[in-house]
Amino acid sequence: MNSYKNPLEERYSSEEMLFNFSHNNKFRTWRKLWIALAEIEKDLGLEITDEQIAELKAQAENIDYDKAAEYEKKFRHDVMAHVHTYGDVAPSAKGIIHLGATSAFVGDNTDLIQIRDGLLILKKKLVNVIKGLADFAIQYKDLPTLGFTHFQPAQLTTVGKRATLWLQSLVLDIEELDFFLETLRFRGVKGTTGTAASFLELFNGDYSKVKHLDKELSKRFGFEKVFGVSGQTYDRKIDAKVVALLGNIAQSAHKFTNDLRLLQNLKEIEEPFEKNQIGSSAMAYKRNPMRSERIGALAKYVMSLTTSSAMVASTQWFERTLDDSANKRLTIPQAFLAVDAILLIWNNIMNGIVVYPNRINKHIEEELPFMATEYIIMEEVKAGGDRQEIHEVIRVHSMEASKKVKVEGKENDLIERILNDDSLKLDKSKLKEVLDPKNFIGFAPIQTEEFIKNEVQPILDQNKDLIGLEADLKV
Repeated sequence: MNSYKNPLEERYSSEEMLFNFSHNNKFRTWRKLWIALAEIEKDLGLEITDEQIAELKAQAENIDYDKAAEYEKKFRHDVMAHVHTYGDVAPSAKGIIHLGATSAFVGDNTDLIQIRDGLLILKKKLVNVIKGLADFAIQYKDLPTLGFTHFQPAQLTTVGKRATLWLQSLVLDIEELDFFLETLRFRGVKGTTGTAASFLELFNGDYSKVKHLDKELSKRFGFEKVFGVSGQTYDRKIDAKVVALLGNIAQSAHKFTNDLRLLQNLKEIEEPFEKNQIGSSAMAYKRNPMRSERIGALAKYVMSLTTSSAMVASTQWFERTLDDSANKRLTIPQAFLAVDAILLIWNNIMNGIVVYPNRINKHIEEELPFMATEYIIMEEVKAGGDRQEIHEVIRVHSMEASKKVKVEGKENDLIERILNDDSLKLDKSKLKEVLDPKNFIGFAPIQTEEFIKNEVQPILDQNKDLIGLEADLKV
C-alpha cells in the first residue's frame, strides 16, 4: 500500500488485455523471436545446431527477472540484459542468441504483435457493443421521443433512431480498426539503421537470403505484410495512428455517455443500477450514472494521449532516436487498457439499460402542442383562412401557453386554447387525432431498420464468432 498502483490494472481493465501488455507476454515474445530468428538462419545455412535451438526452446519460459534486472543495472540496456539472462540458462546457444539483430528486432516486433493482439481483444468487445446497440435500436425503433437540437426540444425522433446515431460512430470505428489490421506491417529483420548490413556479412552478400529471412519471420508471427524499408525502428506513425484509432473509439463512447447522462437526468433512460448500489454517500435517493461517468473520465484520458504519440512520431531523428522509448512504454499500453475498460463498461450498460416509455411520452405531451402549430396553420389556410392572420393568432396562444408552463409551472394548455378559439375554422375533432406522436416521427422507424440491415448486420454477420461477452465490472 506504500507504492503507486495503476488504476487501469486494479480497477478497470480485463485480464486478457493486462496479460497482453504484461512482462511475461513481452519477454516470452522476445524469446520466441530469438528462436524463430535462429531457426530461419539455420535453414539459410548459418552454423547453428539443432541442439542449440532445442535448448533455446526448452528454456523459453524460464525467465529470471531478478537476474535480468541485475544485468540491466550493469549494462543500462534492457535487451542485452535479457540476452545474457537467456544465455545463462541456455549456455550452448548463448553465442547465437540475437545473431545479426539489433534491439529493435525484439522491441519493435513485439510492440507490433501486442498492438495487433490488443486490437483483436478490443474488436470482440466493440462488436458486442454494436450488437447491444443494434438490438436496442430495433426494439425501440417505433417509440417516439423528443429530439433535441442545442438541447432544446425539436422535432420528434424515436428512441431506436437515436441509437443509430451512436451506432454510426461505431461503424466508422470498426471500419477503421479493420483497415488498420489489414494494412499493419511487421518490422521484420532490418538491422541497425535499416540497411541489414550485419546480415550482409552473415550471408556473404546474398540479399535473397536476407529478404527470405525478413518475410519468413513475419509470416511465422502472423503478418502478411512487412515494412519494405525502415530505419532501425518501424515508422512511429504506426503508434500515432493506432492511438488516434483508440481515441476515435473513446470519442464515440464519450458521445454516447453524454447523451445517456442527459437522458438519465430527464428520467427517460437509465444505465443499470444494482440492488445494493449506493448513488451518493449523503443523498440516499440518488441514482448517479456511475458507469457513464467512468467511461467519460477514461475517454478524456485516451483522447489526451493522441497528442503524445503524434509528437513522438513527428520528432524522430533520422534512422532512430531514443526519446520515443519511455513515451511508448506509457502511452501505448495505457491507451489500450483504458479503451478496453471503456468497452467493458459500455457492454455492461447495454446489458441492463432501462427505458421509461411513460416518462418519455410525458415530455412529448408537454412539447407536442408547440410542434403541431405548423400543421394547424396549414389546415386553417386550407379552410380559407389568411396565413399571416392565423400565424399571429397561433403566436399569441403559444406565448400564453408558454407563460403557463414557464412562469406559472402549469401544464401546456395550447391545444385547449386553440380548440376554444371560435375564430379558427379548422376541423377541431381532427386536431386531436393528429396529435398522435407517431405522426411526427417522419421515417425514423424505417431508417432504423434499413441502417441496421444494410450497415450493421453485415458487420455482425462477418464477426458472429465474436458475439457473446461477460461484461461484469471490477468495481
